[in-house]
Amino acid sequence: MRYLPHSEADRAAMLATIGAASVEDLFRDVPREALDGAAFDALPDHGGEMEVERALSALAARNLTAGSVPCFLGAGSYRHHVPAAVDALIQRGEFLTSYTPYQAEVSQGTLQYLFEFQTQVALITGMEVANASMYDGATACAEAAAMAVRITRRRKVLMAGGLHPHYAATTQTLLACLGHEGEGLPPDPLALGDLIGRVGSDTACVIVQNPDFFGRLRDLSPLAEACHAAGALLVVAVCEPVSLGLVAPPGAMGADIVVAEGHALGSPTGFGGPGVGLFATREKYLRQMPGRLAGETLDENGKRGYVLTLSTREQHIRREKATSNICTNSGLIALAFTIHMTLLGEAGFTRLARINHANAVALAEKLARVKGVKVLPETFFNEFTLRLPKPAAEVVEALAARSILAGVPVSRFLPTYPELADLLLVNATELTTPEDADALVAALKEVL
Repeated sequence: MRYLPHSEADRAAMLATIGAASVEDLFRDVPREALDGAAFDALPDHGGEMEVERALSALAARNLTAGSVPCFLGAGSYRHHVPAAVDALIQRGEFLTSYTPYQAEVSQGTLQYLFEFQTQVALITGMEVANASMYDGATACAEAAAMAVRITRRRKVLMAGGLHPHYAATTQTLLACLGHEGEGLPPDPLALGDLIGRVGSDTACVIVQNPDFFGRLRDLSPLAEACHAAGALLVVAVCEPVSLGLVAPPGAMGADIVVAEGHALGSPTGFGGPGVGLFATREKYLRQMPGRLAGETLDENGKRGYVLTLSTREQHIRREKATSNICTNSGLIALAFTIHMTLLGEAGFTRLARINHANAVALAEKLARVKGVKVLPETFFNEFTLRLPKPAAEVVEALAARSILAGVPVSRFLPTYPELADLLLVNATELTTPEDADALVAALKEVL
């Protein structure tokens, strides 16, 4: 093995050094039933390079790829056109192989694009300061909850029923590990829920999503006022960053912290990732913000330069006092985001958002004319929820057999709510053509 050149004697020596009798001892913390069920029947145990390529190619051919058929998938991961320049630039060796820019004198290019990234994120979210990216949108949401707890010195976090289930679950997990309380409202595709009435003196923050998981757009200003009157913070999550080109930014509605998933700008939908977490806040909360912050300065000759202004100590000597213990960001994906946004420009970003909304409205109008189908949200951006006369998962499978990726059944994310089994999330972007929409409508009529 050219990649694992250890002999049996090498392995025996290493095991003896660490006091393990066998390699299996290294996995003793994994439940036996999990290990016993870990066989991959579809893959051969070993084979030559050509045989393995054939086997994997055959498996890959079973996928129905989003770029080859009419695709209406969304639910937090959105497919947009990525200019060829983005890939060409992020694959330059200076960017592709770079690491954390601890040495500013040899990291000016990296620090500059991080600074530009922060500027773009602050502008589109309507906030005063942004960090140099987080791992993804869900972990950024969890970090925002922890940040609100630190600021308010309260332990209760209230999450709206329209928050993406993955964001809610990630946030609940982190809060539980930190010893704080997370309360999530039941999912409701029609109402925002009585969030204002639940904000109390023990509430650290309220987390809402806009557009929410069901596609609804809301004016969050009244909720922000209620939060601030109670001494709580408002955290707004955004799963579709393109919406910020048209919808009023969360900062304009009174948000204190904004988190978002940014991969839709600059990155393909590769099985849901990789992601890049956007994180922005008010300047007065700067020192409680997780992640790193790149800044602009002048050197002794008066020449502009870039530095790592703030760091959260998560990798340093006082880790217990760090504002975050997620020891990574997504620098390369942040660069892809920055390049894509720069190519669009302000006018192009707004135009892209308008095209997305127009395509979604046109699609919703066509689907609303299908017998038995109801479009639920009155106001949406580029994604909306359909109520079908039969379980949505069955409809999606039937349409996939007709080479149409019709959307995402809500039951895939919320299986414990049988009353939501007839709901289907449908998304349209600039890549959705009128022919795609007509194909979906025609096939849906047949299936129903």
